[in-house]
Amino acid sequence: MKNLVIGQSGGPTAVINASLYGAIKAWKESGNEGHVLGMINGIEGFLSDEVMDMSADLSDEELELLKLTPAAYLGSCRYKLPEDLTNAVYPAIFDNFREMNIGYFLYVGGNDSMDTVDKLSRYAATVGSDVRFIGVPKTIDNDLVLTDHTPGFGSAAKYVASTVREIVLDASVYQQKSVTIVEIMGRHAGWLTAASRMARKFEGDNPYLIYLPEAPFELEAFYHDLEEAFKKSPNVVVCVSEGIADAGGTFICEYSDAAKLDSFGHKMLTGCGEILETFVRDKFGVKVRSIELNVNQRCSGMMVSKTDVEEAAMAGYEGVKAALSGETGKMVAFKRESSSPYRMSCQTENVTLICNQEKKFPKEWISPEGNDILDAFLSYALPLIEGEPERMMENGLPKYLYRK
Repeated sequence: MKNLVIGQSGGPTAVINASLYGAIKAWKESGNEGHVLGMINGIEGFLSDEVMDMSADLSDEELELLKLTPAAYLGSCRYKLPEDLTNAVYPAIFDNFREMNIGYFLYVGGNDSMDTVDKLSRYAATVGSDVRFIGVPKTIDNDLVLTDHTPGFGSAAKYVASTVREIVLDASVYQQKSVTIVEIMGRHAGWLTAASRMARKFEGDNPYLIYLPEAPFELEAFYHDLEEAFKKSPNVVVCVSEGIADAGGTFICEYSDAAKLDSFGHKMLTGCGEILETFVRDKFGVKVRSIELNVNQRCSGMMVSKTDVEEAAMAGYEGVKAALSGETGKMVAFKRESSSPYRMSCQTENVTLICNQEKKFPKEWISPEGNDILDAFLSYALPLIEGEPERMMENGLPKYLYRK
């Protein structure tokens, strides 16, 4: 009986482990006598034979803990397979498949992870391998194409909306003029920053200004936007994506010389909040602070959405079902059947059409001025942040599963 191997890749989320839970549950219910092997640190660890037997090593109680544990339980990696399918890394991976008796490969991740699934499935076709490759979506950025949304986005959006609402309350306690700038993750797609729109308690409430990468950002227009906002309130909260850029494509963070590159060659877009903080202080002379939500957006297990947890588990479950039915080179995708009442279902899509693509935030949901998010987004996003899971607590703190 063939084994299934599963791994996690890229930046973790608060619900990525729920997909592991769903996959193991589906495997056990299928009656297969093979094992579920977990790649330690993704495909990079798999190349070094670093795996664990998840179906044997985890008890039922530990599996329930795993479902609500944030971050990547198996560890992650940012390893991009070579474009050249004749590279020696491919036969090395498939040698490991044979030695470990692997028949099914699931990879939980975002765009670069789907690229791995695509390349491995294409290489398998060239060598006549019968290993089945399935991608399970994951990303707080919500930027994978051919799926309504991605597991991880709902919980991160709930964290952003809740945190911004609390920041708004804190920022409004003084009568003196002030500006609070909240910098939110989002390199090229502004889905997560748009979630701050849900923080408003009533029409005309803060955050008054929201800027996404999908709309050009100009400092002069920002100045005038603030002037108008001050007419409504002495305390103005502004939410910006880390990847906002001007009309020429220059990231605002590049107005400073602090921008660096990550291991993929992507610019590490942090610091636009600080640049805007300096701009506001110089131009308006008011109290101003910038807040970078940073990694908290993706690791807050205490702020997860029950809907997101259940859908992440469903994605893992459906991924195993797809592999066992013979599908390969596919990604599990969500299809929204209704927003009110909310209903969705799973289907599979060709991973070749998904990897190396990017789903941007719809421009028709951005105000004509480029500084706000329209109501149409709310019917899309609100169902994804609904519900509170029954958390396991210990000594007043959340109880999570740690890999020894």
